[in-house]
Amino acid sequence: MKQFGKILKFELKYYFKNKIFVGVTIFLVLAIAAVMFFPRITALFETDDTSDTSTELSVMLVKADEPAQADMVKQAFATAFTDYDVQITDESNDTIKDKITSGDAECAFVMTDATAYTYYVNNLSMYDMNTEIANEVLQQIYQMNAMIGGGMTAEQATNVMNIQITSEVESLGKNQMENYFYTYIMIMALYMVILLYGQMVATNVATEKSSRAMEVLITSAKPTSMMFGKVLASCLAGFIQLVAVFGSALIFYNLNKSYWGDNMIIDSIFNIPPELLVYMLVFFILGFLIYAFMFGAVGSTASKLEDINTSVMPITMLFIIAFFVVMFSMSSGDVDNTIMVVCSYIPFTSPMSMFTRIAMSTVPWYEIAISIAILVGSTVGIGVLSAKIYRVGVLMYGTTPKISNIIKAVWKA
Repeated sequence: MKQFGKILKFELKYYFKNKIFVGVTIFLVLAIAAVMFFPRITALFETDDTSDTSTELSVMLVKADEPAQADMVKQAFATAFTDYDVQITDESNDTIKDKITSGDAECAFVMTDATAYTYYVNNLSMYDMNTEIANEVLQQIYQMNAMIGGGMTAEQATNVMNIQITSEVESLGKNQMENYFYTYIMIMALYMVILLYGQMVATNVATEKSSRAMEVLITSAKPTSMMFGKVLASCLAGFIQLVAVFGSALIFYNLNKSYWGDNMIIDSIFNIPPELLVYMLVFFILGFLIYAFMFGAVGSTASKLEDINTSVMPITMLFIIAFFVVMFSMSSGDVDNTIMVVCSYIPFTSPMSMFTRIAMSTVPWYEIAISIAILVGSTVGIGVLSAKIYRVGVLMYGTTPKISNIIKAVWKA
């Protein structure tokens, strides 16, 4: 235990003295501060100018053969398209096109009859929803005219068209939309931390081996103490960095909460339920440890520092596959599909898969308990196995050893 404590303390000092580690942490805190203070800063530059800004609106031209139809469409479009200055025109189509291409107008609707039109726009944006809005407006106009023609008064037709539907939604399980944002953030944070710190663990081990420092260390400390000390130090360093980043984000958010208003994304991130936060920490820490142990073991088998990227590729690919399975399931909305359920019990994929299911679905308590038990047992087992590989890897120099040779050496150790 004394050896483990010394190694843990030494490795932590390495991270806290590392300029890159400290620099990245400070940069992330400053970036979060810039984001959280952005509404407050922009509010300082806002003016109280209440002058008429209608001339600043983009022009939308509307052309119809019948004046009565043109007036009705203009009135309806002006209500629906509040970001445009809707204007009636009787100019030719070529003139309308010239105005759009020259920038005098942004778009135009040329009506061919009551239910058909041509929409002119210079550059059609992938987010342009004008035609969808126009279709709905024109459909309502047509239906209202049909009802008036059938004997209804204009007031009766308006009441029918403007009927309000009231509804209530009572979720008996989880609200996926509400939990989506912090689930996504946790998955992304785990993804970045594992790849970043896992690579650092493997690099540190390979550096010690290439400098022959590992041979000295292995004779004065147990391999288990060295492996667990290195991995837990990286875990603590990463956890402290995340606490610094997200802790500062929480502080900055509370300082600027009134400026953010009712932003659904921001509110959902900073109002995470306590029980979900506990599950997040459990799966985050265990997921990090199991991959860090594997990265450390692989790093000890690399003969040269240049071989690290090739050596850790299988582990990286395994984690990336797990990441994409979770992301595709989240995007589809079905987080309880067969693949996700199976991945919830595989220790290499359960940190992301089971947490996603817990956050966005209803998972029985015994499934959660089984998943955590498997993950804990696997983490300890892989940690011990990694320590043995670490001890054997010290003596393996030259070419990268084959897996079969490593297994034989570990079995004899």
